[in-house]
Amino acid sequence: MKLLLLSLLFFAASCTVDAQAILCGADQPSEYLGLLEGKKVGLVVNQSSQVGDQHLLDFLLDNGVAVQSIFCPEHGFRGDADAGEEVGDQKDEKTGLPVISLYGKNRKPTLAQLAGLDVLVFDIQDVGVRFYTYLSTLNYVMEACAEEDLSLLVLDRPNPNGDYVAGPILKPEFKSFVGMHPIPVVHGCTLGELARMINGEGWLENSVACRLTVIPVQNYTHQAAYSLPIKPSPNLPNDLSIRLYPSLCFFEATNMSIGRGTYFPFQVIGYPDPKMGEFQFTPESIAGMAKNPKQEGKICYGVDLRDASLSHRFSLEYFLRYYHQFNNEADFLSSAKWFNLLAGTDELLKMIRSGADWPEIEASWEGELDSYKSMRKKYLLYSDVVD
Repeated sequence: MKLLLLSLLFFAASCTVDAQAILCGADQPSEYLGLLEGKKVGLVVNQSSQVGDQHLLDFLLDNGVAVQSIFCPEHGFRGDADAGEEVGDQKDEKTGLPVISLYGKNRKPTLAQLAGLDVLVFDIQDVGVRFYTYLSTLNYVMEACAEEDLSLLVLDRPNPNGDYVAGPILKPEFKSFVGMHPIPVVHGCTLGELARMINGEGWLENSVACRLTVIPVQNYTHQAAYSLPIKPSPNLPNDLSIRLYPSLCFFEATNMSIGRGTYFPFQVIGYPDPKMGEFQFTPESIAGMAKNPKQEGKICYGVDLRDASLSHRFSLEYFLRYYHQFNNEADFLSSAKWFNLLAGTDELLKMIRSGADWPEIEASWEGELDSYKSMRKKYLLYSDVVD
């Protein structure tokens, strides 16, 4: 009875789309509590791992699950570390459980860290973009589970950019922690679907496969608009920033600011030169968001995108516009290597340097994207009509 009442409360607390409640994997305790009974459990979680208004860790402990340890991705257990900031191991003050960073000394759980565990539970909100590193953490967790013969339970969550597929496919020579798989920039999958794909396509080291169970989202399709109840990382504070993220992240390889150090990151573009635009903003250090933002303390001029549509899709039009406003590429592009890692290929930068426009660049990916979409269909868990 207690479990039924809890389930009804979680249902009522869930986000709704078209008057139909979306139930994330974690919101369906009847589907997974039985799988954890009598098991020693490790959690791969962060601030987004919520069951209604309760953290998954607390919910599992309240329901008698023997949680032994916590693993956390980039940005840490509470989601307040800067992008790229190394996160150290710690202890959860509330429960006393060890919190092991997978964005510190090691990015893959070690044999010693997994000792005594029977199953890992992965529950982290993703945003559907290849270079968002929670996917890479999932890959390494799967690999560790396969090597140590542990079960992996993925509590799936919607993809707020899951209604389309776009961008170049990653080439093997550009594999890194911001891109580990031959998928496009916007891949159109949930992490549960990607876990099935990683297993099915043999993408783990030595083509191993882990014992995987995915608890799917209920009442969800890839066309459903999903508003995240908790920001997935410090500088994606709202739905618009998440929709603009695939396009604006390429500016991270430039000297231009995309609003880190403001309260509207990934919603503006600017540079300390009035010719870049009429809109002005000044990046400053903000605890929990950006400690040392690019162009800190300087007035940046550019464009305000906070009125952009939530239907925005991946585009390099802004990037190309500003690329051509600089007389010297070196004044604009701070790291060609970083740009190529984000792109997953060096062909994109070659096309930009050759003077190709956005339609020409976009058309160059069509064949590979068609092949990817065909492969992707094998692993989908939800109704899908992408273009």
